[in-house]
Amino acid sequence: MALKEKLYNLESKKENALIVGVAFNDSKADFDRELEELESLCFTAGLKVKGSICQNVKEENPRTLIGSGKVEEIKNLVEELDIDVVVIDCELSGSQLGNISEIVNAKVIDRSMLILDIFACRAQTSEGRLQVKLAQLKYSLPRLGLFSTSSNRYGGGVGMRGPGETKLELNKRKVRDEILKLEKEIEKIKNQRNIKAGERKKNRLKQVAIVGYTNAGKSTLMNLITKAGTYADDLLFATLDTTSRKLWLGESKSVIIIDTVGFIDKLPHAFIDAFNATLKETVDADLLLHVIDASDKNYLEKVKVVEKVLNEIGATNKKIIKVYNKCDKIIDTSKLTDGVLISAKENKGIDLLKEKIVEELFEE
Repeated sequence: MALKEKLYNLESKKENALIVGVAFNDSKADFDRELEELESLCFTAGLKVKGSICQNVKEENPRTLIGSGKVEEIKNLVEELDIDVVVIDCELSGSQLGNISEIVNAKVIDRSMLILDIFACRAQTSEGRLQVKLAQLKYSLPRLGLFSTSSNRYGGGVGMRGPGETKLELNKRKVRDEILKLEKEIEKIKNQRNIKAGERKKNRLKQVAIVGYTNAGKSTLMNLITKAGTYADDLLFATLDTTSRKLWLGESKSVIIIDTVGFIDKLPHAFIDAFNATLKETVDADLLLHVIDASDKNYLEKVKVVEKVLNEIGATNKKIIKVYNKCDKIIDTSKLTDGVLISAKENKGIDLLKEKIVEELFEE
């Protein structure tokens, strides 16, 4: 099936959203931080957040995950605030999503559905769309019952958008066949990447991958040092497709710089599986530039998330330079002694970063 070359118009009529923070028997849960990020994800997806609610789940309800009393609170808020979609900040089963949806009388999506929906909106290349479609199918397969029995609520909108906006196939066998087909197509892409990587090694071109939490400023840095022209904005997952450019660092010192998709906490497993070919760029790199938003009060937690994802994809034991970006926004940099301080937006610290790359890759 041909994939439709189309970007989504996020300025169209926005759905009203209620966001629900969830922690599991965690007395130290930072709901403010969790809900702030969930709201940013909703904004990126084109949702209008009209309210929020949270619960520390001490004993999981198998039907709805969260407590029945909290579900009733959500139902009341749905009516009071004219909510179209409820976004729950954890991953739920199809039956749990369906049960909550029936009670609150609104579409209910979880964090994974929201993130995959944003991927669907942001992927611009045919490769990106293939990977997004595969991720969505893998996520949807065990939840097909939800979409078939609640079609009145899950017929479209945020959480249900995909490459080409094709209607979701509800036959499990056909979905599995489509998954196999996409996996074969992506395997071809992976092989093509391996060939290109081999050619770079023959030409002695070292590979540097820019990694980091979403919205840390990776694409802005990429544009500054390579003039790549990659789309950059103050949005989560502003760019999804991988970009690579050659960077000259001095005589006989050139590298390939690769801008990769940003990571985020609670990243759907379907994403890691589907984006294996793209993430392999990180695994094969000679050096990683871990871009960190130094102005983010939660940057230490986000550093841990990135390190966890790198470990999951097998990119540990790599040479890593921590790049503390947006340092023009902070006064005290005394704690940032284990990396390079820059401001990609203000073009500060870039020469020092280049010197550090040369030191790591070309000097014994």
